[in-house]
Amino acid sequence: MPEWQKLQAGEIYNDFDQDLFNRRIEAKQLFRAYNRTEDNEVEKRKEIMQKLFKSVGKNVWIEPDFRCEFGKNITIGSDVYINFGCVILDCGQVTIGNNTLIGPNVGIYDANHVLDAEERIAGGLKPGNVHIGNRIWIGGNTILLPNITIGDDTVIGAGSIVTHDIPSGVVAVGNPCHVLRKITEKDKVGYKRESRGRK
Repeated sequence: MPEWQKLQAGEIYNDFDQDLFNRRIEAKQLFRAYNRTEDNEVEKRKEIMQKLFKSVGKNVWIEPDFRCEFGKNITIGSDVYINFGCVILDCGQVTIGNNTLIGPNVGIYDANHVLDAEERIAGGLKPGNVHIGNRIWIGGNTILLPNITIGDDTVIGAGSIVTHDIPSGVVAVGNPCHVLRKITEKDKVGYKRESRGRK
């Protein structure tokens, strides 16, 4: 079985495989082209994102300097904002839900090199998956590790390291990231978006 198929199946694969190396080169060419675009080149950015990612929704804004490993394992919903300096190592599947905000310098690392030194230097790597739900806010300098799910409507505090699943509707912080409290009606501040004449 080709190493790319092993990766897709969640099996241990050879990280030094030539085909994977070539796929990384292709991704680098695309995200570097994206990072060279200007803010007013919206259509060009859309075109690059569609080539780079597995799937991308509407109204997705990614600030430079964005980097990823393959791109083709990343699914992004609609109305997503990714701030400066995001790094996604998408050896496994990475899903980012709708209306999600990702702060600056967030790292999503969904792969584990094997623990045994001999197997590791031979290229053994095990992919994991990261699922970020809808309406999430991930604070700056947060790290998401493999095989985690963050439930809908949750806030992850800046500088957190997420090592396990986080439920919906909570504020979670720390290293390792843990639930601080639920988000309740008391957290509302009365803000409403002005329509500005739009229908």
